[in-house]
Amino acid sequence: MSDSKEPAEAEWVSKSQLKRDAKALFDFGRRLTELPESVLLALPLERSILDEVLFTRSIRARVARKRQLGFLAKKLRGEDLTAVDAALDQRSEAARELKARHHRAEAWRDQLLESGDTALGKLLETRHDLDVQTLRQLLRNAQRELQANKAPASARKLFRLLRDADNITPLPPCN
Repeated sequence: MSDSKEPAEAEWVSKSQLKRDAKALFDFGRRLTELPESVLLALPLERSILDEVLFTRSIRARVARKRQLGFLAKKLRGEDLTAVDAALDQRSEAARELKARHHRAEAWRDQLLESGDTALGKLLETRHDLDVQTLRQLLRNAQRELQANKAPASARKLFRLLRDADNITPLPPCN
């Protein structure tokens, strides 16, 4: 008997799995072409891939664009895309956090306009760093504007104040 090791068998992959992988790369290439150019240039992509993405973006004919996306997917097949995927996920996470901060500030603004001083008291129990006088003044002006059917300038200022406060330290959840 020989002690030589047998070559490791390649893991069997179904045809359906190959199709799913190819579609995932196609969708990833499409996602890359839809990114703004500033974001695209910041990604850790090889120059040849970046050139193909930029070229694909320039094609306007539908069939030609689809064919070029297929070619881009083929080029992406041999690349390690974990760093690019991680960078895109990080960008998406930052966008989700920004959206959550905006929603919190909007919820507090709406709660303050609806409930007035009771909601302001709840907010000030947890956030002692806020300027009480400015908040009360903006709240009164926003309520007056709402009753007079005027443009919500004070409500916008109130939102900006809450958003800026949330950027420093997150606001508590609005009840």
